[in-house]
Amino acid sequence: MKASLLDDRLEKRLAEAVERFEEVNVALADPDLAQDLRRMTALGRERAELEPVAALAGDIRDALGELEGARELAGEAEDVEMRALAEEEVRDLEKRLEVLSERARQLLVPRDPLDDRDAVVEIRAGTGGDEAALFAADLFRMYRRFAERRGWRIEPLDISEGIPGSFKEAIFVVRGQGAYGFLRAESGVHRVQRVPETESQGRIHTSAATVAVLPEAQEVEVDIDPGELRIDVFRSSGPGGQSVNTTDSAVRITHLPTGLVVTCQDEKSQHKNKAKALRVLRSRLLDRQVAEQEAERARERKMQVGTGDRSAKIRTYNFPQSRVTDHRIGFTLHRLDEVLEGDLEELLTQLRLAHQEERMEEQEA
Repeated sequence: MKASLLDDRLEKRLAEAVERFEEVNVALADPDLAQDLRRMTALGRERAELEPVAALAGDIRDALGELEGARELAGEAEDVEMRALAEEEVRDLEKRLEVLSERARQLLVPRDPLDDRDAVVEIRAGTGGDEAALFAADLFRMYRRFAERRGWRIEPLDISEGIPGSFKEAIFVVRGQGAYGFLRAESGVHRVQRVPETESQGRIHTSAATVAVLPEAQEVEVDIDPGELRIDVFRSSGPGGQSVNTTDSAVRITHLPTGLVVTCQDEKSQHKNKAKALRVLRSRLLDRQVAEQEAERARERKMQVGTGDRSAKIRTYNFPQSRVTDHRIGFTLHRLDEVLEGDLEELLTQLRLAHQEERMEEQEA
């Protein structure tokens, strides 16, 4: 590749990616690799990530060669028509190179290894009393419909109901390829503006619910010392079957060093509730680790998508105007009903693009 025709940093990073792609291919061809399944899996995953970068580097190399030839022809052609054709080809190739270069920058942004995880989602009613709990139920249904659209599965962990049709709290796992990567930006305060059914004067009320999205942790990632746990059992409340209110099947786990408390009463079995509660606890501890790392990075960022603070209002759902506004990126949709029915693709795509641009700037700084 000609450095004069391509950004030096991009050229260097593409060359390094191609070199690494070739090294991985050589390593995968080693017959002894079959004895190390973990390394073979890791190399296979790395090859899958590098292959489109290597292919794109080839396309850029070809386009650069064509551009150099077209420029020479445009400068040397004596025939006016031939020169005009060559100049037009130069412009087309320059535009193509811009597109290819932008695509290369996007592919070279390091993927977050947590993005492919299942997601633990926690929704809690905030300010607004019963109206906030009704809105929390709306959010739960929105994410459930979104998961169904993508062929994902919802696994409830703990549901605490309020008045009929409302949730004080809902904790569930979204299982599906890339669930955490898609949903992680949903963490924050979601605000709703609408006229409650109980409002006789037709006044618009503002309520809120908080959403936390955590990557489901693996047991090997977060080591929990049993001596640092206080485990309480108690009688479950709410729906769940005949035995739910007659046995001490609900479990509350307190992680003493951090003060984190997890309750699970979704299952009839105390053993199953304890296992689920430990999974949620691991995810929260992993999320704390990730949040601390991100907070450190955020201090050095030139641009941020919002503040990253989960106490910050991230989105408003305005019923009178049928409007959904994400305040972090200033993006508004005027189809609230469709969004609440799980049509989150456009909104989440805009958030992912903004996050990607931010990370590209970090890489090139």
